[in-house]
Amino acid sequence: MALLTTGKGFIREVEKSGAVAVYAPLEGGYEGRYQRRLRASGYQSLSLTARGMGDLAAYLTQVHGVRPPHLGKKNIAQDAQVGPRYYVAPIASYQLDYLPARSKGLLLWIIEGFILSKTELQYLVNLPKEEPRLKIVVEMGGERYFRWQPLEKCLTAA
Repeated sequence: MALLTTGKGFIREVEKSGAVAVYAPLEGGYEGRYQRRLRASGYQSLSLTARGMGDLAAYLTQVHGVRPPHLGKKNIAQDAQVGPRYYVAPIASYQLDYLPARSKGLLLWIIEGFILSKTELQYLVNLPKEEPRLKIVVEMGGERYFRWQPLEKCLTAA
């Protein structure tokens, strides 16, 4: 790997395939550099963690209900036994609706992607095909150097 990389190959791969799996050194730093290069090339960036997402389709593209932790407090005869439900706007769809005019699109950078199932990864592969302005980068694990491959190729290998 060159001392100073431009990231052009990575940007081309993200634009071509739409969903990319990355493997980064565990000491960190490389992810931020490549995110910065994608933002400089015209993408808006949003970092998420795969832990706690639940249903990806609902979390990213639909209005969905969440129940906050009750913290030991009880509502007697006022709400449901499991607590109140609050409705949250979809993360990706909301951001896509309010992109700046000159933006190329929205980049979802998902960390801890190794916990996602094959079905969820397949959904992430298909999502940029449905919405071309959406690009997805999933961190799939550690490596001695920063490398990437199309997320679809990661599915066929597993």
